[in-house]
Amino acid sequence: MLPDQSLEDDDVARRPKRKLNFSDFRFGISAVDFHVRILAVKAASISVESASIPKALGAEEPVVLRSQDTRGVVTLTLNRPQAFNALSEAMLAALRRDFDVIAKDESVRVVVLAAEGKAFCAGHDLKEMRAKPSLDYYERLFAQCSEMMLSVQRLPVPVIARVQGIATAAGCQLVAMCDLAVASRTAKFAVSGVNLGLFCSAPGVALSRNVLRKVAFEMLVTGEFIDAEQARLRGLINRVAEPEQLDAEVEKLVATIIAKPRVAVAMGKEFFYRQAELGIAAAYEAAGQAMAFNMMDEAALEGVQAFIDKRQPRWTQTANPR
Repeated sequence: MLPDQSLEDDDVARRPKRKLNFSDFRFGISAVDFHVRILAVKAASISVESASIPKALGAEEPVVLRSQDTRGVVTLTLNRPQAFNALSEAMLAALRRDFDVIAKDESVRVVVLAAEGKAFCAGHDLKEMRAKPSLDYYERLFAQCSEMMLSVQRLPVPVIARVQGIATAAGCQLVAMCDLAVASRTAKFAVSGVNLGLFCSAPGVALSRNVLRKVAFEMLVTGEFIDAEQARLRGLINRVAEPEQLDAEVEKLVATIIAKPRVAVAMGKEFFYRQAELGIAAAYEAAGQAMAFNMMDEAALEGVQAFIDKRQPRWTQTANPR
């Protein structure tokens, strides 16, 4: 959350208008003249769509841009750069709708969550929050945000945060909720609500499940920034890259993941988060069941047979078993 979000109105007024040309494991308009930060894959043809934006000429730019390549890699790009990609109600709703669509699309293999502009995400939209000072509104807003965050974890495919700039408060929470995160060396992270008198209780839920308890509480109670390397060492992110190498580093992760059977990754992700909430005995019992079901899947049977035969597995990406 940044105090200089107050500059948003002036920035918007000065920006030129751009004409748009509008097109369950468990649980699209095309636009001209926008820049989607998509992974650099030479052989992939890119299609851009949005499931959450009405088709209308002259409408404002989507707050979330969506693209998908031929490998099933979906990139969702936060698109409020003039507002530091603050999570407005519209952006929360758009993200939730996109995640819900992706969850039902068995062609999707990985999701990359990126952002336009200098900031990854500056947390909640403070101007929007201050304009509606009622307990009922705030309860609904934070519940909406929590549901969006949980939808990241409930996706049957990994979600990789591509962090090119600052991530504060609910923006840092969003990074923490992603399964993996790659950040530019220039990125910075904070849960800084306490500086405004608002303790980042909800971001702390995700943060404390990524980093050690005392590390999380220090960040929450001081509101101080940490840099990308500190974030990596503390467990908030996985990898740090030079700014010009950020997309390449993200692509390394993507390529490794999509080389694995989708069903194994989906089963593994679901169980990974479920077992973390169990006692150790219950977790081992559930793990045995999960691995037994996994072993009965054709992908696992083929993988094991290929190992025995000393050859590469011949996997076909099929739907999850029911």
